[in-house]
Amino acid sequence: MTDFDFDLIVIGAGPAGLTAAQYGARAGLSVLALERLAPGGQVLLIDVLENYPGVAAGKTGFEFSEDLRRQAEAFGAKFLGEEAAALARAGHGFSVTLGSGGVRRAAAVLIATGAVHRTLGIPGEKEFYGRGVSYCAACDGPFFRGKKVFVVGGGDAACDEALFLSRLTSDVTIIHRREKFRAQKSLADRVLHNPNIRVMFNTVLKEIKGSGGKVAEVMLLDVAAFEAWVKANIGTDNDSEIPELAEESADGVFIFAGTEPQSALVAGKGLAVALDDAGYILTDQHMATTAPGLFAAGDVRATPFRQVVTAAGDGAVAAHSAAIYIDMLKGETY
Repeated sequence: MTDFDFDLIVIGAGPAGLTAAQYGARAGLSVLALERLAPGGQVLLIDVLENYPGVAAGKTGFEFSEDLRRQAEAFGAKFLGEEAAALARAGHGFSVTLGSGGVRRAAAVLIATGAVHRTLGIPGEKEFYGRGVSYCAACDGPFFRGKKVFVVGGGDAACDEALFLSRLTSDVTIIHRREKFRAQKSLADRVLHNPNIRVMFNTVLKEIKGSGGKVAEVMLLDVAAFEAWVKANIGTDNDSEIPELAEESADGVFIFAGTEPQSALVAGKGLAVALDDAGYILTDQHMATTAPGLFAAGDVRATPFRQVVTAAGDGAVAAHSAAIYIDMLKGETY
């Protein structure tokens, strides 16, 4: 397969991509992993990774990512700090155009570009991320055992995570800007009848304050009261008695405003890659997409559970499947 620079190009070097690079190289494939930032992805933001099997003492996300990178390089995987700007079919394989303008060709490609959390964009959210602000209760909930936490959101994810947190602490408050949940009725009912969960409808989080470098307070706005004031005072110069923000102490804030898959590289690009309604890449159990030779792993694919361990598992399966595909391609080509 002399037309290709590599057997497999991995786009994205989070846990899925790093694991795939390792497994692919160990299987004898020539592997190039592309990552526009540092290898590790969102794992780099984890202060202590304590729920990965076998890492009992816990590691920082950086230490964990560096271990994965070193393992992959030890088996022969190559890393390039470049963005994949475009992906296209090229003969029996694919061409990847780099952000710098260069092109790399491979028999198979793995998309492991992940997903990003939607943020609220409020004061304190960015400043206290990893120090009380979280987007994953399964990841960080145990750090808040017995403490006072707030959950922001009203969909399935927010309700699921509030229920998870309610097993760790009896002081969970879920706030939702609307007057009822968007979650499935059965799930919403479980939240409403859970004695460890307080529900505040018609409420929005306006600011997160801290003390000693970690979350200490939240500032909340009663939407119904504010809208009533606006309606009563529209067209006037009255700026008195504006509903004030309510201040409450807090140890943690879990935000579930949804996630956005980083699937733009394959969306509507003529590659015939199927996506779900939210833009996540659909795969089979082999991590194969609907485009032959193109695989997806980790948070960018449609999956019911997104954790470091599941992303790593996806990456291992994807690399194994890519190796089988490449062997088949070699047999057809020669």
